[in-house]
Amino acid sequence: MITSSIAEAAHLLKQGQVLAYPTEAVWGLGCDPFNEQAFQDILELKHRPVEKGVILLAGHIQQVEHLLQDLNTDIRQQVIASWSDRQPTERATTWLLPANASIPTWIKGQHPLVAVRVTTHPLCINLCQQFGGFIVSTSANPAGLAPAQSLGSAQVYFGNNLNYLQGDLGLSSQPSRILNALTGEVIRA
Repeated sequence: MITSSIAEAAHLLKQGQVLAYPTEAVWGLGCDPFNEQAFQDILELKHRPVEKGVILLAGHIQQVEHLLQDLNTDIRQQVIASWSDRQPTERATTWLLPANASIPTWIKGQHPLVAVRVTTHPLCINLCQQFGGFIVSTSANPAGLAPAQSLGSAQVYFGNNLNYLQGDLGLSSQPSRILNALTGEVIRA
């Protein structure tokens, strides 16, 4: 199903469905991060091992505030600044943060940290707001293939059995960089 309604897309997520949607730079696959079956459906679609973990996408810093509590003040400010001071044309930043007990183990994969990004993409902000929190965000592509750059390319990968939220990609030319908040290590440049 293809929809242009963010409310309908959020409802599909709440019902345990997988949704393909445009993000800042590529199309993503998302679901309710607390619904293990929906998460398993994404792994199946992507042929992705659970050990890799996925990114959580939030529409506002408040949705992930509880994950910033264990960071020292300087690092916390750096993380928040990277999300709130970013221009839509700039590359997004995903941070590996300490995962507390509220994060399901399947989201983290084999890692002790959880990958989190606060988006500036208006459609994604509205989707997270309508959903009521952060959602899973992993690139819309089977493992080993390039991420989908359009609704059409996502449909080529996943067919008509998936739900699609129609919309435009953001203005970033590259997927998010990934940084470890505790060590400063660059995971994806």
